[in-house]
Amino acid sequence: MDNTAIAFLGFLALFILLFIRMPVGVTMMLVGTAGIYFIRPQAAIPKLAGEIYNEASNYPLTIIPLFVLMGNLAGVSGMSRDLYDAAHSWLGHLKGGLASATVVGCAGFSALSGSSLAAALTMGRVSLPEMQRYNYHNGLATGSIAAGGTLGILIPPSAGFVIYAILTEESIGRLFMAGVIPGLLLTALFILAIWIVVARDPEMAPGGASAESLRKRLRALARAGWIVGIIVLTIGGIYTGVFSAVEAAGIGAFLALVVTAIRRKLTWANIVEVFSSTLKSSGTVFMILFGAFVFKTFIGFTGITYALSLWVDSQGFTGVQVVIAFLAIFIVLGMFMDGFAILVLTVPLVQPIIEPLGINMVWFGVLMVIALEMGLISPPVGVNVFVVKGIAPDVSLNTIFRGIWPFWFAMLAAVILVLMFPQLALLLPNTMFG
Repeated sequence: MDNTAIAFLGFLALFILLFIRMPVGVTMMLVGTAGIYFIRPQAAIPKLAGEIYNEASNYPLTIIPLFVLMGNLAGVSGMSRDLYDAAHSWLGHLKGGLASATVVGCAGFSALSGSSLAAALTMGRVSLPEMQRYNYHNGLATGSIAAGGTLGILIPPSAGFVIYAILTEESIGRLFMAGVIPGLLLTALFILAIWIVVARDPEMAPGGASAESLRKRLRALARAGWIVGIIVLTIGGIYTGVFSAVEAAGIGAFLALVVTAIRRKLTWANIVEVFSSTLKSSGTVFMILFGAFVFKTFIGFTGITYALSLWVDSQGFTGVQVVIAFLAIFIVLGMFMDGFAILVLTVPLVQPIIEPLGINMVWFGVLMVIALEMGLISPPVGVNVFVVKGIAPDVSLNTIFRGIWPFWFAMLAAVILVLMFPQLALLLPNTMFG
């Protein structure tokens, strides 16, 4: 059996196992090890052990548990509530203002946690009762939570960017900086989508809070000063070069712990909840990475990526055309698979094809993450939709999925804008790193 046939059987086995809901990391590790064994039997176990050891001892990966810890501490300390209250105070009186405040709150929390699911879950629990109290349409309310949560893998610190950086050997700091402007752009596009929805049908957001005085708004902003300060310190420190992304994660986690202690929220129950949740989330990500690198080694042994790159070159496609084709594939895959699964499965295949075409991998990383965000809210598997369903059991899935479409098209607009104007993603990393 030649290597191409082994590669085909490997992918077939992978998708079958994923279809029957075997964990992504375990699936890739199993298929990758078996595939290596069929090509080079003596290399299977050493490669399995070597890849797991290399990633487990990879210092930059400490950024993942540290930022997850920081986000969990923000939740139990009440900082996430303060952030939503500040956004509510400034935007709540506008048409669709509560939904806009939810998006802004999700963006702010994303800059602390790096997790889409955590952003949707945490801000959803805070904002949904408020929107329902003012008779917001359930589709707009839940759609804004699900879409706002997706900002967690675009706005730094992004777990998606960390994994992408490890897979492509790009700088985590450059990718974090590349996500800032597109993250702010997408936040603005989400707010624009809300405004358009409400302008077309005012009954979608019939009421809002009365406008608060400037004094109350400033007080609300001051209460959110802790979380804003931590965000500015960590992201600003990376941008100015004062400390690395890993050091920023450590400092941010420490400050979040200090704030939690100052607010007397560091109870034994909260400590158990925060650290157990951090360990579970980090363990899941690490298992995915272990499997991804074993599978990546298997793909390298088959030579399939080299054959695909030769075929693409022979067709005369331009780099941008290939990028657009891959983005379309990612969006379709996102309707059926988890975003992290797509990331770790496709990057080892895609990078050797597009890099020789002169494509900037940082720019492509931003485009890929936005495409994966679209998958997080796309039917039938949209993970964020099911997270929101968990906090809104009285709202049907059909209603939630109908509510996300304006935001889905806002994401598509963001992809088009970043495709047309690469400097939206490259300006900050080029300014900072040269």
